[in-house]
Amino acid sequence: MTHENLLDALLAADMLLIDDLHAWEFDLDEALVEALEGGQPGEPEAQLLRIACMDGRTRREWRFTQAAVQAARFDSASGCWKLAGAEGEHALLCLDAVGGDAEDEEQE
Repeated sequence: MTHENLLDALLAADMLLIDDLHAWEFDLDEALVEALEGGQPGEPEAQLLRIACMDGRTRREWRFTQAAVQAARFDSASGCWKLAGAEGEHALLCLDAVGGDAEDEEQE
């Protein structure tokens, strides 16, 4: 499912890939998200998104401002959001988790 903006995609996502690395942890600033959803301008330089993952034995972390998240653009060729960070541009793929039902369905 394609979302209009990265914030909507993040709110719907259960998992992320950043630069082809599985991000086991990501957080949005809830107060800032509520302000933005309420139509308030928020604070463009405030940290909105934090992403963490393990790259081998190294823990990596990225932080993105509200302005960076709002400026992100969707690249339909790769299916990723292109997001500018302190160390350059990153490719962010928002994924939904797939759940299963452990109950056996009755067969007729």
